[in-house]
Amino acid sequence: MSRSSDQITTAQAAVIIINYMLGAGILTLPRTAVTASNSPDVWISVLLSSLLILLAGFVIVKLCRRFPGQTWFQFVPQITGKAIAFLISLITIGYLLTISAFELRVMAEVTGMFLLEGTPMWAIVMTFMWVGLYLTTGGIGSIARLFEIILPITLVIFIITFSLSSGLFEINNLRPVLGSGVIPVLLGMRSTTLAFAGFEIMLIIMAFMSSPQKGMKAVTWGTIVPTFVYLVALVMTIGGLSLGGVKVATWPSLDLIRSFEIQGLIFERFESLLLVIWIMQIFSTFTITHYAASLGWSQLFDKNIRPFLFMMLPVIFLIAVIPKNISELFMLGQIVGNVSVYLFGTLPFFLLIISKIRRKGETSN
Repeated sequence: MSRSSDQITTAQAAVIIINYMLGAGILTLPRTAVTASNSPDVWISVLLSSLLILLAGFVIVKLCRRFPGQTWFQFVPQITGKAIAFLISLITIGYLLTISAFELRVMAEVTGMFLLEGTPMWAIVMTFMWVGLYLTTGGIGSIARLFEIILPITLVIFIITFSLSSGLFEINNLRPVLGSGVIPVLLGMRSTTLAFAGFEIMLIIMAFMSSPQKGMKAVTWGTIVPTFVYLVALVMTIGGLSLGGVKVATWPSLDLIRSFEIQGLIFERFESLLLVIWIMQIFSTFTITHYAASLGWSQLFDKNIRPFLFMMLPVIFLIAVIPKNISELFMLGQIVGNVSVYLFGTLPFFLLIISKIRRKGETSN
């Protein structure tokens, strides 16, 4: 099939990956990682996890380059046959819709707690969904261009807010390095690897890249930037709140920023700024997953994507309201994170091997 005329550059592909990854993880990763490892060495877990993600990304790029101009939903049937491919596509679409719903629900929980107290959850979620729908109807190019605006703002505010928290930082909270050995680091890798969920979007967007041969470059930068953000968030949060403080905090990054104020500035407290960039990242993850899921349906049935963009909204809303409390919400997040790692971290490898054995795709790529 020919590649869509709605193309994106290598830089835009990297930006999409970054914005997809930087969702709820900014606020929750310190707690989940520390709880899993019971060690301040989780920053090492982040570095090791990023290497695993780069490896998985390399496999995905190699697979996609065998089928230029085609998305995951289009080339898998050529490898496995239509029946198995249809099942894989349904699982992928279900995963994307669940990610979209999870991010919306987390956004509604935090916004209702810190910014819009007393506002019904449905009002927050539905407003978010309709704004996202307006963006996705413009196609992948429009999404990429907005993401290019969001990312620099996110990084600047993120660096400023966490830099200002340096007064609370205690280096002893991170010592001793590897004091309990490497086992806690390995235990922490489960949570830190889940935070990198989003690399799999290359299975979709690489078909739209104007230079697909630079796909690995997009994956590399798309992983490096979130790694930096997660490292800063982990180190500063553990250093500021201590290991015990991070464990008991639901949103440790927010608690850190709320722990200090600077007199005389326009903003004396900075959690609102952090929430602003975090909401933008949630919006990014919601829009790209909503678009990808709708694209999957449209390509499965060879129909226009626009009706599916509308049809998926009530499905996303229904999934978002399923968790009854914050504990169930976090459990849902862990499930979709596991699906991302185990499904997209392993399945593309086997499909790549099968495609080579069966000589499917363009072997020159």
